[in-house]
Formats: sequence, structure tokens, C-alpha cells
Amino acid sequence: MADFNIAVVVGSLRRDSMNRRLAFAIAKLAPPRFSFAHASIGDLPLYNQDDDATPAESVKRLKATVGASRGLLFVTAEYNRSMPGVLKNAIDHASRPYGHSAWAGKPAGILGVSVGASGTCMAQQHLRNTLAYLDVPTLGQPEAFIQFKDGLFDESGEIAGGSRKFLQAWMDRYVAWIEKHAG
Repeated sequence: MADFNIAVVVGSLRRDSMNRRLAFAIAKLAPPRFSFAHASIGDLPLYNQDDDATPAESVKRLKATVGASRGLLFVTAEYNRSMPGVLKNAIDHASRPYGHSAWAGKPAGILGVSVGASGTCMAQQHLRNTLAYLDVPTLGQPEAFIQFKDGLFDESGEIAGGSRKFLQAWMDRYVAWIEKHAG
């Protein structure tokens, strides 16, 4: 049984998402005391405050996944120099109604992969700003702005080459962060 259940939120819905691949691959670098539950966000309705009293089943499921976790892992794409709308929508749903945020106090890590040279740096920065407001202590260093290139993943979907060493170091820092801040 894992000591640390982590809710994973992938900010991309694309079937062949590089970020979904990264989320599954990086989880394999964690020690056995960590388990990862992927939160489904693709079926959430658009956030509407009028629905706070009677949330959709998909919203209840998201809040339950986040609520049952001891930490968070955000793996996000970058759209138009910011986080994808689907990710922001999920954050809004699980933070409401006001005073009942499922995110509050849960330590988090953020990373992402993109074909662009700057990885997902702007999306991550915008996400950090939002998480700071929601009282989510977020790992600051090392930052992980991964540029997708051939050889990032091997044939079995695991992280390969020089990226493996960097991402293992990232995971080691993330593990220490979660252990220090998880309630």
C-alpha cells in the first residue's frame, strides 16, 4: 500500500498527448510508497457558479480524487502562452464553492512537455500563480520545461537518454517536497 497517493492532472485531452505520456512515464521514477491516480477532466462541464449547489457527477468525481490525495502532480501543455482552458476549468470546479477548495493545502509539482524550445514555461508560470492563490504549496526548483524531441521516450514509453537523469532528479526533489508538506 502506498503512503502517498498523488492526484495527477494532465492539461491536455489529445489522444496522443505528449503530456499524458510524460505523466505516466515520470510516475515510474517515483519510489513504491507513491501511487498516482489520474484525474479525468475531459468530461467536466464549463464552470458556472450557478451549479455550485448541484455539481455534475464528473465534478464530484474530480473533487473526490483530489480530496483523497496527499499531493498533486500537474503535467500540462501550453496553449497560446498559457495553461489550457480544460485545466483552468478543472481548477475552477475543484476550488468551488468558495471556502470548499479540494486543492487547498495539497503540495504540488508542475512540469510539461512541448515541441517548442521553451517547453511549457508560460503555462507553468500561469498555473503557479493560480495555485498560489488556492493555497497549494508548489515545488519551485527544479523547473521542468521539457522540449519534445525524438528519443525522449523509449519504445516502452519510459523516459530515455539524458532526459531520464534530469527527470529522475526532478522526481527525487518532488518526492522530498511531498513528504515534507503532505498532511
